[in-house]
Amino acid sequence: MSDSDTPLLTTPLDSLHRQLGGKMVPFAGYAMPVQYPAGVMAEHLHTRGDASLFDVSHMGQVEITGPDCARWLETLVPGDIQGLGLGKTRYTVFTNDQGGILDDLMVSKMADDRLFLVINAACKHADFTHMKAAIGDKVALRMIEDRALVALQGPKAAEAMARLAPDSAAMTFMTIREIVIAGIACLATRSGYTGEDGWEISVPAARAEELVRALLALPGVAPAGLGARDSLRLEAGLCLYGSDIDAATTPVEANLSWILGKRRRAEGGFPGAAIIQQQLAEGPARLRVGIQPLGRAPARAHTEITDEAGNRLGEICSGGFGPSADRPVAMGYVPRAFAVIGAKIKLVVRGKALDAEVVALPFVPHRYIKA
Repeated sequence: MSDSDTPLLTTPLDSLHRQLGGKMVPFAGYAMPVQYPAGVMAEHLHTRGDASLFDVSHMGQVEITGPDCARWLETLVPGDIQGLGLGKTRYTVFTNDQGGILDDLMVSKMADDRLFLVINAACKHADFTHMKAAIGDKVALRMIEDRALVALQGPKAAEAMARLAPDSAAMTFMTIREIVIAGIACLATRSGYTGEDGWEISVPAARAEELVRALLALPGVAPAGLGARDSLRLEAGLCLYGSDIDAATTPVEANLSWILGKRRRAEGGFPGAAIIQQQLAEGPARLRVGIQPLGRAPARAHTEITDEAGNRLGEICSGGFGPSADRPVAMGYVPRAFAVIGAKIKLVVRGKALDAEVVALPFVPHRYIKA
């Protein structure tokens, strides 16, 4: 049987997506809604103005338990996990021996001996195998199979959550807590993948549809699919694994040096540490940057980037039209000498070299609630 003949997995919300008119497409081995009848543009703009609900149950949820579990996880990631406060969440990456990124993930500290991880759908089984092989005899690892994951995102997300979970108002960006939403015991992180305020909510699979129906019944909350999720994260300058970061890209090259705290930079102790430390000290050969096409033609992934003389510099890793920015937006890798705001470059779109320049990320301001 070929991969294309392999039956797609479904999330606990599959039936509801179809009832809501979701256009289902294959994604990371799952049938997922790319959009609903309103369309990607409307869903994107609704998220920026009100609140949207995304099904992200295809992502992996993992629990790590045991004494010193934070110290053991640090042998696989460059993030400061030992210094993570109780009820706090941190973004980090798994690295390989060359400093390349195997996956990016969220790590939350639930107790001194318990961590909760959210990992990417396409990488989750490889990630779990990687952790099991490296630290599985030091900690207990469990892939959480009986929970769904949904993301409520947008400026009205806090108002919606407060109606069903008044305690959510006390939470700030990158905090996590066990919380009752619409009478259902959930695990909620105040974070997301859109640049907007919001929550990612882990809910028992058997009650996922009940929770989603309760949220969608609130004023201003509407469903949104993978299409809007992608354009929202691009405008927010957030990386997509497999497009903007991969096993051949280091955190420094990806402009993610901020994920390395002072102690981890000095001590190392994670795969590829020597290479990453050298890049931190000397600068990498290339960097991920924001790119602004100066016309109205979008530059998609793999579009060639050249200098003004036509010499190849690199390529676009993510690109398209930004509905909120109301213009084409893109990210790509260029040599360090060109990774300066205002640098003039060309994008080869359909055989034509079009004007563009390097700009600051994000394309639209982040609106996280940090205090």
